[in-house]
Amino acid sequence: MKVLVLGAGVIGVTSAYYLAKAGFEVTVIDRQPGPALETSFANAGEVSPGYASPWAGPGVPFKAVRWLLERDGPLVVRPQFNPAMWRWLVAMLRNCTAARYARNKARMVGIAEYSRDCLRALRSETGIAYDERSLGTLQLFRKQAQLDTIGGDVAVLSQYGVPFEVLDRDGCVSAEPGLAAVRGLIVGGLRLPDDETGDCYLFTVQLAKQAAALGVRFVYGTTVRSLDVAGGRVAQVTTDKGVFAADRTLVALGSFSPLLLRPLGLRIPVYPVKGYSLTVPVKDDAAAPQSTVMDESYKVAITRLGDRIRVGGTAEVGDYRVRLLPARRRPLDRSLADLFPNGGDPARATFWSGLRPMTPDGPPVIGATRVRGLYLNTGHGTLGWTMACGAGRVIADLIADKAPEIAVEGLSIARYG
Repeated sequence: MKVLVLGAGVIGVTSAYYLAKAGFEVTVIDRQPGPALETSFANAGEVSPGYASPWAGPGVPFKAVRWLLERDGPLVVRPQFNPAMWRWLVAMLRNCTAARYARNKARMVGIAEYSRDCLRALRSETGIAYDERSLGTLQLFRKQAQLDTIGGDVAVLSQYGVPFEVLDRDGCVSAEPGLAAVRGLIVGGLRLPDDETGDCYLFTVQLAKQAAALGVRFVYGTTVRSLDVAGGRVAQVTTDKGVFAADRTLVALGSFSPLLLRPLGLRIPVYPVKGYSLTVPVKDDAAAPQSTVMDESYKVAITRLGDRIRVGGTAEVGDYRVRLLPARRRPLDRSLADLFPNGGDPARATFWSGLRPMTPDGPPVIGATRVRGLYLNTGHGTLGWTMACGAGRVIADLIADKAPEIAVEGLSIARYG
């Protein structure tokens, strides 16, 4: 059976790999000249099931107002004349209740934990290398008020059986020795020892090679124009380089997925939320982070990737244009300079931006649609790297008409009616 996978980011490539392992004849189509050259290229580098939580939750609307008023706040909204943006924002606000937060988090934790297990199995099976480390994530608090409010987070972690450690200042420095020089800035932290880190781009490039060895065909430099439906099923996919046909088609185009689906009457509330990152060469290993440090004050993640430091943050809701705005770089520079002033060389930093495909409720959209033979694997938001292997394995099972190894109720497009 033939399967077309549209998109060669980390989601598309992991899906193609697991489909090939299941015995399908797979072709991947992407507009870029290679894999993982858009959202997967320079993300924060975290594989973090412990932080698999919806952005929509109790108290978020009040926090959002405060962040919008801050000069270098972690949230930016650029109003557009786009109904999809306003529908997405309204839907997100509707999900900011305790009941919906609990339901959505349960759905996210399930796929995120499963994905970490799939990643570990894949790594063991293939020997794939991508500057990976398994040293956990440290959420760092600069203010006592921040530390005093972690009770809810700790309760949720306990509820889902996620290992954690509440650390004082000395415990934080013990976990991340590079913080010793700035220990006065720290009051405590929350550490998730089971989280991992790694370069998503390197992983995707290496896995694409593994997939190609299994027979997957990659067609790059090719833009998908339309899904052509006849008789209630996908008859062909039209691109700028011709048409492709298969028995099954999987849409894994991230933020651009809804644009392709809309002419079919399929509306998924996936909208781009822009993120920014810096990649900085390590200058002094002892003064650099060893894993991921989450700077709670700026909502910035600082992650060690081999001989580089990745600094990621900001949520910018606006349009689909990717622009490098100096104002969005300031909090990234400031967080790194505050916490690891001698760890990297910011003069040689690379600045990047990408579009995170976010759903308003949090969980991704994985599964079949009402169009026969058409499947979705998109909407993973900030957790695409975290969820990639699990989502790829689940969609491969669904396309093969097999029951996935985990419960996937509530992940399909059906939850949006």
